[in-house]
Amino acid sequence: MSKIEISGLTRRFGNITALDGVTLNIDEGRIVGLLGPNGSGKTTLLKIMNGLLTPTEGSIRINGFEPGIETHKIVAFLPDRNALPDYMSTDKLIRLYQDFFEDFDRTRAEAMIDDLGIDRSQELKKMSKGTKEKLQLCLVMARDAEVYLLDEPIGGVDPATRDYILRTIISNYNENAVVIISTHLIADIESVLDDVIFIREGKIILHEQADTIREEKGANIDQLFREVFRC
Repeated sequence: MSKIEISGLTRRFGNITALDGVTLNIDEGRIVGLLGPNGSGKTTLLKIMNGLLTPTEGSIRINGFEPGIETHKIVAFLPDRNALPDYMSTDKLIRLYQDFFEDFDRTRAEAMIDDLGIDRSQELKKMSKGTKEKLQLCLVMARDAEVYLLDEPIGGVDPATRDYILRTIISNYNENAVVIISTHLIADIESVLDDVIFIREGKIILHEQADTIREEKGANIDQLFREVFRC
């Protein structure tokens, strides 16, 4: 059984169809790039996986469970915007995550936060947008989760920090887990990807191993993306 099994998944918002009959099987131990232009359905798909949205039609199973109480125990979600309370300090957030998630590794979190030079006593409301994003990623990656859903984890940070974040992702996830990275900065992440999913207008148009794309298409993932999604 695949770690994630999705069949005929559709999500509508009024007259707008954000996801249209998505079917996917994702096995454990894979780092997957979920790639597509803005408005293609990437964030909607991740939110359904995390139980923040419900499908209009179709089904989704993570380790055999529908998104809910059981999957929250094993799914770590990084949203594309800050979701942490501004009045809390880093130290308080670390304690909050430790209380809330059984799989949270406080030592790992503190090491990553200290590496990035984040003041643990400072409240979020006094931090820059980039610092908040780094902190949120550290808290997510400090969980020993079975599925990591990362929505634009490198979108708002400088190139040097991007390299650190990618190293953090690679070195801190459970090797039997699934990591799904949604981004438009393909050139920055393609070296870490095992699999690639292209999504356009809510439909999956490609799901392939990264090495197969390079061998059979004779192009890297960024080049193929530009060709497929050329305006």
